[in-house]
This record gives sequence, structure tokens and C-alpha cells, in this order.
Amino acid sequence: MAISSFDLEKQAVLKLKNFSLAFGVQLFKALGDESRLRILNVLFHKGELSITDLELIMDFTQTKTARLVGLLKNASLIQSRRIDHWVFYKVKEEASELLGTLLEFMERESPFQSDLSNCDALSTNRELSINKLAMKQYKPDLS
Repeated sequence: MAISSFDLEKQAVLKLKNFSLAFGVQLFKALGDESRLRILNVLFHKGELSITDLELIMDFTQTKTARLVGLLKNASLIQSRRIDHWVFYKVKEEASELLGTLLEFMERESPFQSDLSNCDALSTNRELSINKLAMKQYKPDLS
């Protein structure tokens, strides 16, 4: 059974009706900054990334990246998971449909394309934290 675009729009509208005014204000504030939108775009398209990964991809400082990620987490748009000393962030499932719709309108913007290209290059070069974590798990203990 195929789902029509009308049904998808109806589902998105139904989710929007459940937002409180306070959550709506927090959501739109979080979406009101290019840097935060860039972070959301990368997380939406590439999945889990650490603060270090986001710093490398976007050429931000650690302080700026952590502050931006904190604002997005407080707005309930992203969630975190800790593995060893790394914390990985990803878009919350509840927010992915709404963000996907919004980000689709901006996907051709130069900063968004550049960030995704940088992420692909860093992933290929095994410079992302997930690659380092995988290498750490497979290293034999030589002591």
C-alpha cells in the first residue's frame, strides 16, 4: 500500500498540533541560526557524529560546536550516546520527519553541500571518531 504525499503531510501536521507554545518557541529559536542548521543537516544526512567530528567538518572551535550542540539538545532536536570517552550526537527520531522536510528546502545551499563533502572526505580518510573507535576496539593488547 503506497502512502500519498497528502497522508505524509497530514501526519506531519498531526505531530505539529501536539507541540506546546514553549516548545515551538524553543524549536524556532534553535532553527534560527545558520551554524545550528548546518549541524542539523550533517547529523540528519550522516547519522551519529561527535563534537570533534563536527569541529573538523565545519571548521568550528570546540567551544562554539559544544555550545551549538547544547542548544540543539535543549531544543529536543538531537540526542546523545556515550561510547568510551566520545559522545555521539544524532537527530532524534521524533524530530527527523520535520527536520527532513525543512532541510530539503535548503539542501542545495553551498554551506550544506560543503559540509557533506567534508564529512565524506573525513570518513574516507578514517578521521572521524567512529573510525578511531573501531580501530581502538580491534587493536591487540601488546602489553
